[in-house]
Amino acid sequence: MAYLSDIEIAQNAQMQPITQIAKAAGIGEDYLEQYGKYKAKIDLSLLKDSKKENGKLILVTAITPTPAGEGKTTTTIGLADGMKRIGKNVCVALREPSLGPVFGIKGGAAGGGYAQVVPMEDINLHFTGDFHAIGAANNLLAAMLDNHIHQGNALGIDVRRITWKRCVDMNDRQLRFVTDGLGGKVNGVPREDGFDITVASEIMAVLCLASDISDLKDRLSKIVVGYTFDDKPVTAGQLNAHGAMAALLKDAIKPNLVQTLEGTPALVHGGPFANIAHGCNSVTATKMAMKLADYAITEAGFGADLGAEKFLDIKCRMADLKPSAVVMVATVRALKMHGGLDKKALSEENLVALEKGIPNLLRHVENILNVYKLPCVVAVNRFPTDTQAEIDFIIAKCKELGVNVVLSDVWAKGGEGGEELAREVIRLCDEEKADFTFSYELEGTIEDKINTIVKKIYGGDGAILTPNAKKQAAKLAEMGFENCPICMAKTQYSFSDDATKTGAPENFTITVKNLKISAGAGFIVALTGDIMTMPGLPKVPAAERIDIDENGKIIGLF
Repeated sequence: MAYLSDIEIAQNAQMQPITQIAKAAGIGEDYLEQYGKYKAKIDLSLLKDSKKENGKLILVTAITPTPAGEGKTTTTIGLADGMKRIGKNVCVALREPSLGPVFGIKGGAAGGGYAQVVPMEDINLHFTGDFHAIGAANNLLAAMLDNHIHQGNALGIDVRRITWKRCVDMNDRQLRFVTDGLGGKVNGVPREDGFDITVASEIMAVLCLASDISDLKDRLSKIVVGYTFDDKPVTAGQLNAHGAMAALLKDAIKPNLVQTLEGTPALVHGGPFANIAHGCNSVTATKMAMKLADYAITEAGFGADLGAEKFLDIKCRMADLKPSAVVMVATVRALKMHGGLDKKALSEENLVALEKGIPNLLRHVENILNVYKLPCVVAVNRFPTDTQAEIDFIIAKCKELGVNVVLSDVWAKGGEGGEELAREVIRLCDEEKADFTFSYELEGTIEDKINTIVKKIYGGDGAILTPNAKKQAAKLAEMGFENCPICMAKTQYSFSDDATKTGAPENFTITVKNLKISAGAGFIVALTGDIMTMPGLPKVPAAERIDIDENGKIIGLF
């Protein structure tokens, strides 16, 4: 049987005009700013003007990712369509894709199969220009910083201690480390510099956590760009850059409205990296979804140890959000990979590998139940090669934790394949008690909070801070940042900081190499392992398959 590709399915869809989607969602014309026929932005004033009670918030997260794939975004979209099919008022809130992964190896991020948000090509390529605005604001700050130094350096900035980088929304390893300002006195001050990918910029995190323009400006002003010769932090506010940066972001802060293949309203907005930032769509989009619908479904990046932990400990804390239920996405294939099975052998039944790999799922579920005190359901994203014995094994193991398993067939069947999952999520929201608790409190030392995350969430023995990291922790405490939440920068492929330790490793420590303050975002980033803030392209980039025909139709995107 020949399957249609994601882009073919999306291009065959009969989209409704975005004005119809808005009307069905209860968004008045005064709040809608159209970007063509099928995209629009929603004015933030809707949040203040609406008298509707907030809907229930559902988080979709997943097991530790593997090359076999889990289908978290696909499940999120299919769950929303499933809820709509059984008569519920629902809205989905997702992150925007970055051009880097689209042209690299990962591909797009608009769902897959018959559970997608559309127009898929637009969402994956430029969309409404949010990421370009973020890049422009980031690089304006970089230009003003270097100009200040060139024009006399009144603040006494030490060019060897500049922490602010330029950015571009592309995987370009050539730009990781550069020397600029060359060519004589008129061309600036020579110094070492570098680029991050746009989604790694602190401005992305700031935009996604800001509640309105005033909060955005305040957060931008606090961004630390470097240090003076006498070891004092220098901020964007001191450079008088925050007002102009906010002006560039005046439209980018507004959530984007699109639709699923089945006409469910979808807010796609913001996209910070989950392994170096907090990995969630914007606070404004999540709150807008809750204001528009009785059920707001959102996701957080990578596995639950990164995405869910940051969603719950950072985003929910800062935005005063209280989830009602959590969906944990898993696949039989991925769990067998966690059990040591080679990717080429995943189509064969292997209960031994599944038994070795399932502790990964169980640890994530236990964290949601016992640490965060939230109701949870496991959604098994079904593949044709899964056997009944393998499914039954997962059901039995999860039942021991008191958690139900629901088979999800949304990739092949869209909302119809998500109806059973939708009913279980609604049951959790209505019948189970959510006694939401953070995994750590803000009071206490930076090292204490890191250790708590490692022990409670990762299942490790604790953290080891290098001498440099210990010095940085003392400096951050002296600067008044000790009570900030912690944003762990860690590999997404393991509970540990070693990507080769799959499954549910035990008796390990996490080594924290560096600590840095994202003062605008309001959290401390703890860097472990070798986290790249500027990815590179693979040997055969996805960009080689992407093209456009003479009629303007894009092909090869997935």
